[in-house]
Amino acid sequence: ITSSVNRKNARYVLKGPEAGKGKLFGVNEHTGDVYAFERLDREKKSEYYLTAYIVDKDTNQNLEPPSNFTIKVHDVNDNVPEFAQRLFNGSVPEMSAVGTSVTRVTAVDADDPTVLGHASVTYNIIQGREYFTIDGSGTIFTTVHNLDREKQSKYEIVVEAKDGPGLHGESSTATVVITVSDINDNFPIFTQTNYKFVVPEDIRVGSSLGSLTVEDPDEPQNRMTKYSIVQGEYRDTFIIELDASRNEGIIKPMKPLDYENIKEYSFSIEATDPTINLRYLNKAPPKNLALVYINVTDVDEPPVFSQPFYHFKMPENQRVNSVGSVLAKDPDAAQWNIGYSIRKTSDRGQFFRITKQGYISNIKELDREIYPWYNLTIEAKEMKPQGNANGLESIVQVYIEILDENDNAPEIPHPDDAKVCENAAPGTLVTRILAIDKDITPPDVKFKYSLIKEDSNFTLTENRDNSANITVKYGQFDRERAKVHYLPVVIADNGRPSLTGTTTLTITVCKCNDRGEPTFCEEPEMQVGVSIQALVAIFLCILTIVVITVLIVLRRRLRKQDRAQGKNVAEIHEQLVTYDEEGGGEMDTNSYDVSVLNSARKSSGKPPGGKPPRPALDTRPSLYAQIQKPPRPAHPQAVTGEMAVMIEVKKDEADHDGGGPPYDTLHIYGYEGAESIAESLSSLVTDSSDSDIDYDFLNDWGPRFKMLAELYGTEPSHELIY
Repeated sequence: ITSSVNRKNARYVLKGPEAGKGKLFGVNEHTGDVYAFERLDREKKSEYYLTAYIVDKDTNQNLEPPSNFTIKVHDVNDNVPEFAQRLFNGSVPEMSAVGTSVTRVTAVDADDPTVLGHASVTYNIIQGREYFTIDGSGTIFTTVHNLDREKQSKYEIVVEAKDGPGLHGESSTATVVITVSDINDNFPIFTQTNYKFVVPEDIRVGSSLGSLTVEDPDEPQNRMTKYSIVQGEYRDTFIIELDASRNEGIIKPMKPLDYENIKEYSFSIEATDPTINLRYLNKAPPKNLALVYINVTDVDEPPVFSQPFYHFKMPENQRVNSVGSVLAKDPDAAQWNIGYSIRKTSDRGQFFRITKQGYISNIKELDREIYPWYNLTIEAKEMKPQGNANGLESIVQVYIEILDENDNAPEIPHPDDAKVCENAAPGTLVTRILAIDKDITPPDVKFKYSLIKEDSNFTLTENRDNSANITVKYGQFDRERAKVHYLPVVIADNGRPSLTGTTTLTITVCKCNDRGEPTFCEEPEMQVGVSIQALVAIFLCILTIVVITVLIVLRRRLRKQDRAQGKNVAEIHEQLVTYDEEGGGEMDTNSYDVSVLNSARKSSGKPPGGKPPRPALDTRPSLYAQIQKPPRPAHPQAVTGEMAVMIEVKKDEADHDGGGPPYDTLHIYGYEGAESIAESLSSLVTDSSDSDIDYDFLNDWGPRFKMLAELYGTEPSHELIY
């Protein structure tokens, strides 16, 4: 630091972040020389900013304004190039051409690149230079064209990075790992010249029966082996598929094997790879061939049907008819007999049966309109000579189509939907009818419509589209007389044979508005039909009840007769006297007094035979005189005479009795009493015209109140008739 000020008391001072005592820079306060107390590294910091002062030694006052200056560090080539990483990776396909780029490495020199030669880097391969080379930018290239992954799949090379002059050959190194990627450049080779397999004849089609091993050093994704049968006539019997993960060829049968027909198969196969690019090879290899032998072993097999399924047709309504036949054979040399049966689960209605020879027939009449198709499962079992099934069986599906016959007459769907207004004009369309037929309707079907007899209310007119119109004939229907009209319509088809059916249309008469739209219709009563079977059942029930009733009456009558034969004379006396007078009511206990009949017995004393007389049933005095009863006969044959005497006595007693009414006579009263002062409460004699309310205003309330207006109106034409 220099200054033009020449004072003896002046001294130099240096200030800044890196200046001062114990810092990087310092100054001699007497001479102004600036010193660096440590080695400077441009790569860490290339410039320093300082401030110089001249101050008075005594007062430390500035003698001049301070001055700023910069210290720049000049670069020297003191750094070795360093690689960005110690390990690099690269890859190249095998059999690549010379000069193929593999990868690139980079090294950096920390010296000043503006100084010539200080930051320049040169690369050199010090290991692996026989296969690869590197240029000045660090890019590595191949130097040979026959890199073979199957011989060597990885290469490790060492790359050196060297600086320019000044470091006496100092350098740094890095390792580069180069992987050779695989390409499909190898043909598959059979590991054996002959392959032998033993398989049963019932092996499933498409399943593996054996494998062929080949050698292909390529990786699995580049193994495109193709197998083909080059010699032999079984190209359509077997197929060989590639399993690249195992490098094997899987043999699978494409058809069922039959020991009885072919016991051994032999053929030649070739293994090739059509995806190989021959430019990678110097010459095409010879054909890779191998022989395959397949021995088939015998297996007891189930029966085999002649067809995979059967389709039969038969007309409907046939009582017993042959449907068709199925045939199954034993494929083995034993040639067992075959037994047939129908699985019950497939014929739940038991409509069909099958014979031992496989003939199928129906056992019931079949209706196409109920089931147009029947699907049967037929079982075929091998039978031993004793006639027992050995358990081996096969099944086949049989589809039976029922052919249609014209056995259903045409009919009209929804015959109860027709409605007509009560004030409909003549010619008004009531409904358009279109018949349907449960049978298969041919394209040229024609229906003919007609009425059973001419109707006084409606007319039927046929259209040209198999339909007919029902129109009003005269009009103005009276709902009071008939709210529903029944119109039988006859429909005939043109089938072979032609069938005719009758459908009764139910036409309801409705109240309508001014636009002719129905506003009030009464639903017609359901017509309940009783079938013949129901009538027979009802008749049998009634007949059974009548028979039981007759038997009960006869039994009671016989019991009465038995009891009558065992009664004594006294009981006969009490029961043979008939009183037609019902008496004077609940309080009358004297009208039917049995003690009167016993009065004669009381006065007669002890009857013959020594038995005492019967006691009186009532202690009250009898209204009749005590008349002695004839003595009881000793033998039952005298009962009839005794009764006659008793009846005469009672008759004479009643004729001469003047003390009371003749209770034992029939009194007939034909007088019903005086007329009641109350009037009749019956509504039949009620006159609605006596009401003080005038209901004619209901006519102004609209069609909904028209019915009430007619019921309560005063006009003569609207009076109700009961």
